Amino acid sequence: MRKIVFALIILGLVASSCGSKKKATKKRHEHKTKTTRVDSRPATPVETKRETKSTGFHPISVNSTEEYIEVFGPIAQDEMREFGIPASITIAQGILESGSGRGELTLKTNNHFGIKCHTGWTGGMEYHDDDEKGECFRKYDHPMTSYRDHSLFLTSRSRYASLFELDKDDYHGWAKGLRKAGYATDPRYPQKLIALIDRYELYKYDEEVLGSSGRRKQFASEAGIHIVRRGDTLYSISKRYNTTVDDLKRVNRLRNNNIAVGQELKVR
Repeated sequence: MRKIVFALIILGLVASSCGSKKKATKKRHEHKTKTTRVDSRPATPVETKRETKSTGFHPISVNSTEEYIEVFGPIAQDEMREFGIPASITIAQGILESGSGRGELTLKTNNHFGIKCHTGWTGGMEYHDDDEKGECFRKYDHPMTSYRDHSLFLTSRSRYASLFELDKDDYHGWAKGLRKAGYATDPRYPQKLIALIDRYELYKYDEEVLGSSGRRKQFASEAGIHIVRRGDTLYSISKRYNTTVDDLKRVNRLRNNNIAVGQELKVR
């Protein structure tokens, strides 16, 4: 009898021990499962990285026309060296088309020359009201890309081919030729470009590239033209060329005595 009771006690202890192990195993399994479920959630840094991801769009901020010229003048000179487009024309177009880099379209697209998408364009695009509503304009990652595309645009189209037969510092011819070739619809486009070049003495950027600072003055002198310099007045010019203020105004169709630096005046 004692042997039977002892055997039953032993069996009870073994059964109790197995139950405890199963419970412990189950608890460990539950704890492990719970931990795995927590670790599987998306980490916060991943979301932050997605929100701050760079778009690759890099505009250049300028505060005035003078600052625009200072920033983009050297870029226009590099384009002139490689493609033969007068730097003065490129800068003047950039000022006029982009509002000195501060126009609404330019700030959104880095498009400094108002170049539209046209057939075959596969780059970025932005729709903007211009001559017509919702026109497609090219969009660039960086303004320098816009300057390079401007050069490629002019050199790759046959309608602008005649411009490259002009002297590289003939900004008058280029300004008129661009309008004639259809670059702009504004009938006063040439006059606006020339006025900007004369006002800000942008022709100096051409002269630096060509090494011809005296060539323009020599040509003007031979043609009977005086290029207005800082401090010049109609009176001082009339005395220099032995003429009168009234004659200068008549020959040059001036309505008043106002003249600008870089302006060309017929003196004979």
